[in-house]
Amino acid sequence: MRSTFFSALALASALFVASPVVAHHGFSVEFDDSKPVTLTGTVTKMEFMNPHIYFYLDVKDASGKVVNWAFEGSPPNILYRQGWRKDTVKPGDVVTAKGFRARDGAHLVACNTITFQDGRQLSMGNGNVKGYGKN
Repeated sequence: MRSTFFSALALASALFVASPVVAHHGFSVEFDDSKPVTLTGTVTKMEFMNPHIYFYLDVKDASGKVVNWAFEGSPPNILYRQGWRKDTVKPGDVVTAKGFRARDGAHLVACNTITFQDGRQLSMGNGNVKGYGKN
């Protein structure tokens, strides 16, 4: 009876510890590296928090309709070491973002670079994940 309890406790502990690893996605699971996109628009929101930063752009589509796109970058600590700060990208900034579109067709992009109107270009990735950090 006692060994059954400890076996069950060990199994439950192993599942609990392993669950965060299973929950995190990889680039190729969510994004398609055969679908590169380059979009220019106005920043509407910036989220500089874990596990990945996000910023959002209002982009006019081919018909002139404005569509809000989400762009995912590396974790804040990686970007912070590359010189990024919470206010590097601000609402109202006009930027051109390059990356790879979500597999499910959502208006979501794994962003690898952004270019500001003055020509400054910044990397959004850490270079360890396919599609991130490549210019």
